[in-house]
Amino acid sequence: MSRGRFLVFEGIDACGKTTQARRVAAALGARFAFEPGDSDLGAELRRWLLDAATPMAPATESLLMLADRSHHVATVIEPALAAGTTVVADRFAASTIAYQGYGRGLDLALVGAATDLAIGSCRADLTVLLDIAPEVADERRRRDHQDRFESADLAFHERVRAGYQALAAADPDHWVVLDGSGDLAAVDAAVDAVLAAGGWRGA
Repeated sequence: MSRGRFLVFEGIDACGKTTQARRVAAALGARFAFEPGDSDLGAELRRWLLDAATPMAPATESLLMLADRSHHVATVIEPALAAGTTVVADRFAASTIAYQGYGRGLDLALVGAATDLAIGSCRADLTVLLDIAPEVADERRRRDHQDRFESADLAFHERVRAGYQALAAADPDHWVVLDGSGDLAAVDAAVDAVLAAGGWRGA
């Protein structure tokens, strides 16, 4: 049995990645996955991670994210891929580097090494970055001040965005950057064109 393919959508909050990941997963008949929280253990970690009322050091935040990802890979993503199932994920390894590395200012080499430990050999075949300005993201949603990440200021989200852009630029063979600021139909069409060019089943 051939191994399934692994597609990841990334970007700052409110970029549209969840909408696209769910849509594409349905179109491909794939396993939709998300982080943090896509397991019983992950749901408990997510509760602590997103609660802005719980003070948390950046290193603690990063390690909890990576604990969720390690468990997610071992119990959800890798078993599905090994069974030949395509997996479409809303966030994966790049999120920790962008949010906790670039956003929170943790040492990028240390965050990268810890991320490698968490995911082992599991790598996305393609990562689609939906790039939008934080100001556009703010216009799309009512900021949730109880959410640790959504409540962060624009400067934080600018750093996260810059981190994503740097990661994409460093690995053009496995990343595609799309403008996520257009209307839904335009973003749908751009994503579908990328998937069709890459030979994804059902794209």
